[in-house]
Amino acid sequence: MRTVGISELSFTEGLLVRVKAYADLIKLRLSALVTFSAVFGYILGDSGVSFGWTGFIGLALGGFLISGASGAANEIMERDLDKLMKRTQNRPLPLQLISLREAYWFTVAVAILGISLLWIFTNPLTTWLGILSMVLYAFVYTPLKRVGPIAVFVGAIPGAMPPLLGWTAATGTIGYEALIIFGIQFIWQFPHFWAIAWVSDEDYKRAGFKLLPSGGGQDLNTAIQIMIYTLFLLPLGLLPSYFGLTGLNSGIVATVCGVLFLAQTFSLMRDCSRKSALKIMFGSFLYLPIVQIAYLLDKIP
Repeated sequence: MRTVGISELSFTEGLLVRVKAYADLIKLRLSALVTFSAVFGYILGDSGVSFGWTGFIGLALGGFLISGASGAANEIMERDLDKLMKRTQNRPLPLQLISLREAYWFTVAVAILGISLLWIFTNPLTTWLGILSMVLYAFVYTPLKRVGPIAVFVGAIPGAMPPLLGWTAATGTIGYEALIIFGIQFIWQFPHFWAIAWVSDEDYKRAGFKLLPSGGGQDLNTAIQIMIYTLFLLPLGLLPSYFGLTGLNSGIVATVCGVLFLAQTFSLMRDCSRKSALKIMFGSFLYLPIVQIAYLLDKIP
């Protein structure tokens, strides 16, 4: 069956294809989740006296664009590797829906716009943290994925940066509260990353990615490490309540979610199966937004 090229589509159809291609280039859904975490940090850090809508909107738009630029830079750097993996071979650059030159200019423009919005509408601290996050993700984490599991540690830093950016945008400072919400998301990255790496192990090996710990094996040692990092989320999840950042109810929600998340790791330790790793992966997607929403609903002014 012959594949229809963009040039053979109608103007409207071609436009929609290109819009979707650019949305995929900036990893739209991932950038939206990143923005949610940043917004969470902003609302949690807001004093509650007079909500700073200007900073809020600037953070949301600027954070989204910086995340999008980071994702686009990642896809540019891994364009040849993406062709080797089933999960990424339909991205816009492997399919040549966007030229490399277009991708470069689009990424630079999105990054500059995102940085500018943070600089104008938030503060220098938030802007520099945003730049650091983008640099770590695109130019340190991305090449390290083919070196070894140290990439997961490095990637967890920009991965945990959004709530910290939100907090600094609201307060202009990094206090213990900011470090708590950063720490929760930082530790969460490990079971999240490793579950994805376990599920996608065959694909990752095609591209030479080495993200699993313990020599990269889908074995009990890796499952134990996933369990240990998930276990750390139990005490970490209680810290916002303990320090009076939120109330007791959110601490209970975080504990229940943490216990359910942890229970999934025991199944992986028993059978070391892809099915169990898949459950942990989906569990990680649920844990973070549920706990963050609970903190927001239970915020103490």
